[in-house]
Amino acid sequence: MSFLSRIGFKPKTAAPRIEPAVLQAATSGTRNPDKSVFDIGWHGSTLGSSKVKRLPRATPTLAQRHATVFACCNNIAGDLAKVPLQIYEQQPDGTEQLVTQHAASYLLNVESAPNVSAKLLRFQMVYAFALRGRSPSYAPRTGAGELELVEFINPDRVTMLRSGRDRFFDFEDGAEVRRRVPASAMVFLRYMPIDGWTGRSPIEVAAESFGLALAGQEAAARTATGGTARAVLKVHGAYESDEDRVRNQRALKNAIDDPEANGFPIIEHDEEVEVLDLSAADQELLASRKFDREQIAATYRMPPSKLQMLEHGVKANGQQQAIDYLTDCLMHWSSLVEAEMAMGLLTRGERERGLVFRHDFSALLQPTTQELYTALNKAVGGPFMTANQAQRTAKLPVTNGPDDDKLNPAPNMTAQPQSETSEEDENT
Repeated sequence: MSFLSRIGFKPKTAAPRIEPAVLQAATSGTRNPDKSVFDIGWHGSTLGSSKVKRLPRATPTLAQRHATVFACCNNIAGDLAKVPLQIYEQQPDGTEQLVTQHAASYLLNVESAPNVSAKLLRFQMVYAFALRGRSPSYAPRTGAGELELVEFINPDRVTMLRSGRDRFFDFEDGAEVRRRVPASAMVFLRYMPIDGWTGRSPIEVAAESFGLALAGQEAAARTATGGTARAVLKVHGAYESDEDRVRNQRALKNAIDDPEANGFPIIEHDEEVEVLDLSAADQELLASRKFDREQIAATYRMPPSKLQMLEHGVKANGQQQAIDYLTDCLMHWSSLVEAEMAMGLLTRGERERGLVFRHDFSALLQPTTQELYTALNKAVGGPFMTANQAQRTAKLPVTNGPDDDKLNPAPNMTAQPQSETSEEDENT
């Protein structure tokens, strides 16, 4: 027993930690992910790999070198970024009213962060979402609950942590400040999550198909650049030393590569050059790259016409192809983006009030001048639209005529006739 304990002195103990125990959750964005998470439903195979050991590993970083993968992600991200992302409030009668005075509307359409364009941010978010299956963005709020900025974070530098049902994100922001924030301060786009949080890339799920596409591209590149063996050289095996063997092989190679030989190398009488031309199997492998493009396009729900695969359609039905692209591809990805944007940028009270995000796809289907004026003429004379509403739609100055803001009567309706007495009363 020490002297301090004998006189009754008790050392001051450290205050207990009241913060929740935060555990590291395995995510594909961490540097050392837990492979057991990805074994669910995949028969023990790791995500992105194949049972065929020599098949290239299909990862998002490697797969984007394939032009079709890049084109799919670029089309989806570019088209979603170039249309406005508006906030609407759902009314009790089923209609939606545009909300303009909201911080998220400015951050997603004008300036997302100091000197950062909102379109650039949205392109980054959707591109990483389509390529990697996960796209985190930091969205802090002021003490009053107002959004300050929306900043894209590299998915490879974000670690997801958990405490029960709560999720936290550990990362370094653009100001080089290390932060650990709750999920309410993040916009986390995730695709096909197994556990509800861990997003998966389509490339990692369909790993073997993308691996075959990458292998075919590598084989085509080697064939085009002469990386494959075009010939085999048979030399005699009797040499006095290894130095003589290496010297003879080097001389034989130089004779074949000599540009002044005119295709006829000079070799010894007991040596032979056997030409290995491109076999039928190799030619079929190169032709299969067309099939790889179709598989990749199907994975991203991308119409072949958007990838310049015009054998699947002609210019005459281009308008219908644009409609199919909108309904089958863009709306699939945009619905997920809109839902996650609402979870990260709108408070629970705003969501309960009926605020939602909507992409304005009317910018993708712009009519010609004749089509626009014809449609407005029928709408105003319908009656469906007033003259002032038509002028606003055509982006023309609004006139102040007495009947410009009135609906025209239907063609089968006439004004109610007035009696003679009423007309006399009006005259008096």
